[in-house]
Amino acid sequence: MNELTLEWQEAGRTRTETIHDQQPSKNPGTVRLGRDPARCDFVFSDPTVSGLHVEIFYHPQQHSFALRNLRISNPPVVDGRQIVQDEVRLSEGSTIYLGQVEVTVTAISLFTTNAGIPPTILLSPQAFFAANQPTPAIESYGLQCPHCHRTSPYERIDFGCQWCGTSLAAAVSVLMTPT
Repeated sequence: MNELTLEWQEAGRTRTETIHDQQPSKNPGTVRLGRDPARCDFVFSDPTVSGLHVEIFYHPQQHSFALRNLRISNPPVVDGRQIVQDEVRLSEGSTIYLGQVEVTVTAISLFTTNAGIPPTILLSPQAFFAANQPTPAIESYGLQCPHCHRTSPYERIDFGCQWCGTSLAAAVSVLMTPT
């Protein structure tokens, strides 16, 4: 079994969690980190961590664990690099900042054969087709205009509301459903 161990400080205590490549999750295939207990597997109390911040998953083709950002407006920093839209491969010793919380990858264990080659995994036709279905769209947050009540994505907030032009400085952050 492939696994990755994370460690961070929370409320003055060290917290350690291990992610397995086939771990049960609220979003199968990934482990989500953030403040929202309804959507996240590992929940943080620090207010600088987004409700749904990042997800970590095992990438079987690359035989490695990777992190994917789920927040354009509060991207994580991995090993000194801000991760806005792409994925980043994690390695033992990687440092991840979720807001002001420092999370460290303390261990990675990858299963290999005696020759050091990842094992071949045979899938049933049902599992093959299920694994090759399109990934569902990721929900994201936007700002709801205080004037017309329409929601603008974060990447457009510097222009104001895209429908009526009202400043979004006093807007409410809302969950945008995929289209």
